[in-house]
Amino acid sequence: MINVFLVVIFPMCLAFAAFCDLFTMSIPNRVSVVLLVSFVMFAPHGVDLTQILLHLAAGGSVFAVCFCLFALNVMGGGDAKLLTASAVWFGFNASLAAFLLYVSVFGGLLTLLVLLLRSQENLILAARIPVPRLLLTAKKVPYGIAIALGGLAAYPSSPLMQLAFAQLS
Repeated sequence: MINVFLVVIFPMCLAFAAFCDLFTMSIPNRVSVVLLVSFVMFAPHGVDLTQILLHLAAGGSVFAVCFCLFALNVMGGGDAKLLTASAVWFGFNASLAAFLLYVSVFGGLLTLLVLLLRSQENLILAARIPVPRLLLTAKKVPYGIAIALGGLAAYPSSPLMQLAFAQLS
């Protein structure tokens, strides 16, 4: 049962955060809280205390960088919290680097797509193409989508997923 929860909770939280960010340009705090609490609750069932502390340290490191970006008004608060809570699930290893790389690549592509959509706003509205209005009018990019895509791409290589796969076989 725990393996099923580990396989499902992370992707579901990321998907919910991406949809919220797309349609409201905000990420509910409860998503980050659910990610952190579920990690703390279920990681001890297969990961030793040292590794859990390293996972939390990875989240703390990502938080420190995100806090600086937030203070400089480069990153939104919801994005910083979601990225931090997601980093906890990867820990200090190659999967964290892969996660951050995926987020960067998807973030760049998302930014280009949003800029393209905004440059064609009149055409999109005239053609009545169903695009969330906030996506065209807001001055920010819904980066929660990039975080979600990066997390989903890197999650199969994360330590918790590897543990779940090993226990299922």
